[in-house]
Amino acid sequence: MTGTEHLERDGYVMAERPTPGVPRPYEFPSIARAELDNGLTILIADLPGRPLTSASIVLPTGAVDEPADQGGAAVLAARALTEGTERYDAVELIEATERLGASLHADAGWDATSIGVDVPATRLRPALELLAEVLLHPTFPAGEVERLRDERLNDLLQAQADPRRRADEAFIDTIYAQESPYHRPSGGARETVETLDAEIVRRAYARTGDPSRATLVVGGDLGGQDVVAMASVLLGGWAAPRSVDGPGHIVDGAASTSRRIRVVHRPGAVQTEIRVGHRGLPRLIPDFHAVSVMSAILGGLFNSRLNMQLREAKGYTYGAGAGYDMRRGAGPFSARAAVNTEVTVPAVLDMLAELERMRAAPVEPSELAAARDFLVGVFPLRFETPGAVVGALAGLAIHGLPVDELIGYRSRIESVDIGAVAAAARDHLLVDRAAIVLVGDADAFGPALEAAGLGKVVIERDDATG
Repeated sequence: MTGTEHLERDGYVMAERPTPGVPRPYEFPSIARAELDNGLTILIADLPGRPLTSASIVLPTGAVDEPADQGGAAVLAARALTEGTERYDAVELIEATERLGASLHADAGWDATSIGVDVPATRLRPALELLAEVLLHPTFPAGEVERLRDERLNDLLQAQADPRRRADEAFIDTIYAQESPYHRPSGGARETVETLDAEIVRRAYARTGDPSRATLVVGGDLGGQDVVAMASVLLGGWAAPRSVDGPGHIVDGAASTSRRIRVVHRPGAVQTEIRVGHRGLPRLIPDFHAVSVMSAILGGLFNSRLNMQLREAKGYTYGAGAGYDMRRGAGPFSARAAVNTEVTVPAVLDMLAELERMRAAPVEPSELAAARDFLVGVFPLRFETPGAVVGALAGLAIHGLPVDELIGYRSRIESVDIGAVAAAARDHLLVDRAAIVLVGDADAFGPALEAAGLGKVVIERDDATG
């Protein structure tokens, strides 16, 4: 009797693999909307039974909007927001927050800057006072800005020694034109970060100061509290400076319309970080839901095509995936994996083959059903806390999307068919233009890469390797 038969006889192993259940019904919470006289939009999600409330002010100006020679200023400004205001220094602000049992935070990315607070519902009003203080009266102390700048510079040094981060940075630098901010990390590169100071940071933050473009989002068990009245008192006097510019054109052009192969040589590396991809898509596209399903089938699920081929069938990697980073501009599309050095080239070839297969042939009905069921099924899990609901609404505000985008999400995903997936793949997977970026030991796999005939190979030595 085999071990498997024994386990099956004793009931420890099921004879058939369990199948996914049917997604449960779910309705996104109802949202109230208001607008102050200064143009500030307010979105309110009253969530009974959620006593921890979350509030966030969303300012749709981010790293993509900063001058090229000030790369990293928006992210640094956001980090420095909670280091002092006209009323509180950094320690006093922490103490005031802790007295409320609250958490105050600020951050910035490519598309926006946000300031948020999480607090018990009974203390929402004083928490919003702190949020308004940080929003309207930050001081950006020179010493704190310098400390945060130096932390970022140290982080950039560490990135050089991290193969995964090195691959990510080399990849975006390869696929985007040098005049696009997307060719560098949102937190800036060394040559710009080291020039930043408190005055530059103040100017960067001043670009966010238009209430008519901002949104306050509040979610939780509000128990009849008048959020609009609170906001009117605290933020109704906020006015945009005359110098604030509206949103500008986002430069997101590709570096090339043909394949590029770039290898960052790290002698002795036992693994290779692989990135294959190209300039991708902005968030505002008509076939967003079809692209979401297609991406899930290709590289977004555990049983995605890339993972099943590179991990399950070939054993090249612990995990492979792919997807689009959609922004206000066209963010990147990438397929990615880390593999043992000796299988670098076979893994790249398999990755390209899966991208081509997605374009060339319709997906199986079972693949379509699995992807749709996953996206529909996990959707409610994304909104188990007020913070998650507030975050989703903030994302809509950044892209100018209506709340119906969330209310109708599941039905739109369910309506995606095989033809829509095929069209999304044909239109948006540009395999012949895909850059191939490898971080690993070029001496070990370089000859095989040249022999594969994928295109001209450019090898550069990573400064971190000496």
